[in-house]
Amino acid sequence: MLLFLMAAGLSIIFGLMKIMNLAHGSFFILAGYVAYSFSRSGMNFWLSMVLAVIVISIFALIIEKLLISRVHGSETDQVLLTVGLVFVLGDLALWIWGGNFLSIPVPALFDYSLDFVGMTFPAYRLFVIAMGILFAFVLWYFEAKTRVGMIVRAGVDDMEMVSALGFNVKIIFSGVFIFGAALAAFGGVLSGPILGMYPMMEWEILVNSMIVVIIGGLGSWKGAFIASMIVGFVDIFGRIYMPTFAMAFIFILMVAILMVKPTGLFGRVES
Repeated sequence: MLLFLMAAGLSIIFGLMKIMNLAHGSFFILAGYVAYSFSRSGMNFWLSMVLAVIVISIFALIIEKLLISRVHGSETDQVLLTVGLVFVLGDLALWIWGGNFLSIPVPALFDYSLDFVGMTFPAYRLFVIAMGILFAFVLWYFEAKTRVGMIVRAGVDDMEMVSALGFNVKIIFSGVFIFGAALAAFGGVLSGPILGMYPMMEWEILVNSMIVVIIGGLGSWKGAFIASMIVGFVDIFGRIYMPTFAMAFIFILMVAILMVKPTGLFGRVES
């Protein structure tokens, strides 16, 4: 579910805006760090999460307006720019929060475990699963039942047509970019009590999320949801039974799926 929250925004940004935002993983980890700082100042988990998502969303808007909008249409420039941002933001995080492993405390509301048929499940992890499913439902409703979702869905197919119909493309771009960053930030805060935060984590998150996007198909939240579950299960079972080859199994899975369906599970060939 954490992969889904990260990859869904990344997939939508790729699919709609054609932006190679490799700094997306930085939004994920920075949100965790910001929430950690708020919680250390005495705020509860929920307020820290809301404020962290707001801070990262504003930060993403500034980056989109000042930097990414200037290289729209040039994938090479986008890659160079966003990779540079990853290094800059990573060093900034290292300077502010240091190089030690940090973790956000589990909220008191879910700081217990549930026993079921002889197995123990941490309540917080069940909460994270529930939130991932809830956001999948919200994305489905947004895409299928709202006017804005219709515009975004049409934009994935033909952004020039959407612009010709009188919709402000720049506002749509900014809104989608902020929404994707907010999803990553939300996932980053939720991961704080489970994965924690540490230097270079943004690269690990980005690699796994890119694999999810490739397997699921660009621009498809449904593909991101299903691919996240597949990659998550393969990764966990690989770590348990063959930890040395855990990452290799994920790449083998990606290659196998692309050999059968080059556009990903829910991707489409652009005309």
